[in-house]
Amino acid sequence: MPATAADLARTAAAVTLNGEGWRQVAELFLALALSAAIGLEREMRQKNAGLRTHTLVGVGAALFMLISKYGFTDVIEQYRIVLDPSRVAAQIVSGIGFLGAGLIFVRRDSVRGLTTAASIWVTAAIGAAAGAGLLVIAALTTGIYFIIALAFPLATRRLPHSATAISALRVTYPDGKGILRNLLAEATARGFAIDDIATESAGRQAGSGGRRLVEVTLHVHGRQPVNDLATALSELEGVDAVLAADANAVDE
Repeated sequence: MPATAADLARTAAAVTLNGEGWRQVAELFLALALSAAIGLEREMRQKNAGLRTHTLVGVGAALFMLISKYGFTDVIEQYRIVLDPSRVAAQIVSGIGFLGAGLIFVRRDSVRGLTTAASIWVTAAIGAAAGAGLLVIAALTTGIYFIIALAFPLATRRLPHSATAISALRVTYPDGKGILRNLLAEATARGFAIDDIATESAGRQAGSGGRRLVEVTLHVHGRQPVNDLATALSELEGVDAVLAADANAVDE
């Protein structure tokens, strides 16, 4: 039996009642696009939380906001129940906090994953903004994220270095060749003071019968850029790998 005009009107009214429509679809896809853009940047940097994680967080936050705004309108109309959509936004913040905490871990006195956890937190906020219909703010915040992620590291490299700021150098080399002595000599020759030394096993070199690898962590400070020291150490004979960073924030 063909639908009458009254049936179509009731269907349209039901769609309007629960808030579903092309606007909500657009808001969800905007959250998808913006969160995927942030995730792509993290993926290119080979971080633990990359494209899929950030996209899921952004889309999920947007969906929660859409549910909060439009998912209970039939209940409110029928039973006159008052709901506060902002409560969902507050729960998104606390829920993402647990997810971000899982990305942060401490190794000795170094903290890793802080920037990745913060990017997850911001992505959830962008998704929530898109779901709430704040499209301009969501897009603007995404642009601000890229300024922070791409431009700020370039700016921080140009800042003057403190002579007392401690940096961490992790150097991997084969055991039993006296390389540590050469590392210490090179560092002191370049005017760096060594505050602490720690060593641990790093497996073996590739291939059968490979030598046992050792990773030594040097906490140093000096007036010269620590990256210059890292470059010099990496050129020493026998050194396998060198990683240099701030001792309190080794990874983004």
